[in-house]
Amino acid sequence: MLYRKISKYIEAHLLSVDNKILVLEGARQIGKSYIIREVGTRLFKNFVEVNFVADDEGPGLFRNLHTSEDLYLALSMVAGGKLGNAGNTLVFLDEIQHYPQYLTMLKFLRQEGRYRFIASGSLLGIALQSTTSIPVGSIVRKEMFQLDFEEFLLANGFGADAITSLRDKFMKGESLSEEQHHHLLGLFRRYLLVGGMPDAVNEYLASHNIVKVREVQESIRTLYAADASKYEADSGKNLLIRRIYDLVPSQMENKKKRIVAKDIRGQQGDRFDRYREEFEYLISSGITLDVHAVANPHYPLAESVQKNLLKLYLNDVGLLTSRLYRYSLRPILNDERSINLGAVYESVVAQELRAHGHKLFYYDNRQKGEVDFLIDDYANLSILPVEVKSGKDYTVHSALNNLLSVPDYHVACGLVLSNERQTGVRGKVRYLPVYYVMFLDADRPMDGDIYF
Repeated sequence: MLYRKISKYIEAHLLSVDNKILVLEGARQIGKSYIIREVGTRLFKNFVEVNFVADDEGPGLFRNLHTSEDLYLALSMVAGGKLGNAGNTLVFLDEIQHYPQYLTMLKFLRQEGRYRFIASGSLLGIALQSTTSIPVGSIVRKEMFQLDFEEFLLANGFGADAITSLRDKFMKGESLSEEQHHHLLGLFRRYLLVGGMPDAVNEYLASHNIVKVREVQESIRTLYAADASKYEADSGKNLLIRRIYDLVPSQMENKKKRIVAKDIRGQQGDRFDRYREEFEYLISSGITLDVHAVANPHYPLAESVQKNLLKLYLNDVGLLTSRLYRYSLRPILNDERSINLGAVYESVVAQELRAHGHKLFYYDNRQKGEVDFLIDDYANLSILPVEVKSGKDYTVHSALNNLLSVPDYHVACGLVLSNERQTGVRGKVRYLPVYYVMFLDADRPMDGDIYF
């Protein structure tokens, strides 16, 4: 069984006196249903699961219900023997976005308190936009992601104590030994191939066969494409979601790593404004990660966004390497110099930063250049620029130097992540091995005292 860190959050919420309904959201196939099922069956005597997609494809018993009393009746018809009270019964409403009326109903389910409820879904951002009465104050929304690198290490037998020691070295700015570094970097490169989708990780652990892992990843990509097609059909519009989604891997190989509007339909003069709904779907569904351009960064970064430019990354680095390299292992495992892995390394860093609570931005200034990522540095009420290097020229970063030289930005330091073992600080730049990205938590300071 794969260990998921979010299980502690779910368990703490369900055991707390807070009766707000937890809504777990995220892309499909990242393990939301599995982890709720695991925690729910462990904590509650009675666990009842209703999948609204399966219901719609089957009996449709829950399809046209609009009151809590009707829901209780339907629940008793399918699981009457498993319904007790709020103290011993958890009802799991899976794929809740499929029947949007239940999002409004959550408010009343909470007030009535007949059972404990939990929900999950994808595309919740879009579903809530069309919900007439959002149950503010009655729900807690929590975003979930696929396995991050730390969870991948644990799945591969890496000890929890070892991760604690690694974090301690990270906080102290200490380097690993050559042997430790190469072992950890080897696992990191395997993560680039496998990614964090639970089914892909399980297949890797079972077979260590790249062909079988890629088959799993391709099935997930096909599912995402099918979901997009269904959304297009339901909207009644001739959208180009699948076209844009298919463009993301190839555009990551470009210097700017941005989708160019004219490439979507092959028309010169095309503008991004006409594809607003497509981009909204790709981002809200969780199958891509959005990184917004900032020309003059200040804390908090969300208030600095002025450019109508963004980068899209696939939500999982394994899906990216599957598209770029198919069954070839050499570009990743052997670190072949002839292959530019910049897109892959940027993708995994974006994935890790999002999974650790960061909103993503990048620096795009015509005079000073482009820096891969900007994140809010909450500990210092400043910003932290992050540059990702996949080659040996990790000390060459003119755009980062230019950004750090602007006094008005009030940036204390920049961060460079690379394959190099040695950690250290040169001027205003801190150098770290790329695997230490797993410790850049938004809710935990990088250094300094945390007690007062």
